[in-house]
Amino acid sequence: MYSPRKVRVLVVDDSLLFRETVARGIGADKGIEVVGTASNPFEARDKIIELEPDVLTLDIEMPKMNGIEFLKKLMPQYPMPVVVVSALSSNVFEALNAGAVDFVTKPSSMNNGLNGFINELIVKIKISSMAKVGHLKKEYVNPQVNAKDNYNISDLIIAIGASTGGTEAIFDLISAFPRNMPPILVVQHMPPVFTKMYADRLNSSCKMQVKEAESGDKVIPGRVLIAPGDKHLKLIKKGTFFIVECFDGDKVNGHRPSVDVLFNSVAENVGKDAIGIILTGMGYDGAKGLLNMKKKGAYTIGQDEKSCVVYGMPKVAFDIGGVMKQESLNDIPKIVYSIIQGK
Repeated sequence: MYSPRKVRVLVVDDSLLFRETVARGIGADKGIEVVGTASNPFEARDKIIELEPDVLTLDIEMPKMNGIEFLKKLMPQYPMPVVVVSALSSNVFEALNAGAVDFVTKPSSMNNGLNGFINELIVKIKISSMAKVGHLKKEYVNPQVNAKDNYNISDLIIAIGASTGGTEAIFDLISAFPRNMPPILVVQHMPPVFTKMYADRLNSSCKMQVKEAESGDKVIPGRVLIAPGDKHLKLIKKGTFFIVECFDGDKVNGHRPSVDVLFNSVAENVGKDAIGIILTGMGYDGAKGLLNMKKKGAYTIGQDEKSCVVYGMPKVAFDIGGVMKQESLNDIPKIVYSIIQGK
């Protein structure tokens, strides 16, 4: 019987105890082989050359050189999937911008949440092993959309869903938009607290107002609402305007927030006056919801394989007929704007 090759992992962390705990924990999985460990970036560089791992797990806070600086030096020379292991900090977004594929939050102690952390790390290592890295940031040129003042945005709503690789893809997309855009609702698979940090990061860098969504928030032009971690986000019509609801509920497709929950609510409440966009990510969350949006008359867009970090969610959506137009991340902003102008 054929057995797929194990994912070869190098664990980099300055703490001997944590390094050995991680190596032992992920190494117990039948699909992973820990080929080595390193206590700092310089040791890691030598072991990358020697051991040729498939995936790197990387601590951000390390002596001699922090993980972000290491990523900036590593990726151009040895592009490989990196999963950042970090304390609760907005530094993870700098690491993702520097080329990391994903991140996992360190447990508060060795006795609190360690098993959940190891399980999450195993999943993200396996997903990251399938990611395309190295060439994506160099190919992307942020296309600023020049807005006109005489187009109608009051009746349109844009819904975006993403997972692995999505934090940077969403950043690139929204930062290309002018202030006077239709409202945008976003589901990015991300844990609690980080969604607030992420929304604040976008808000400080983009022309549109960006905030982590709260139940009762009005859906208005010029505003982007990001689903809070561990809560679903759906659109609700209230009289003559729209609001959002954030709620617990069961996981959908293994996720909370789920892209399908958002897309289905937009399909039911907005119909043809919506644009659905599905971006990079592993799995199938959002595919059926995007198809539902298309059936209700919305314009649907999927990110193409070449520009995805992981071509999972957009592929499933495309394969089941939910995508009307499949395009590179670089071209999506202009396509969205052309749709808006044509309304």
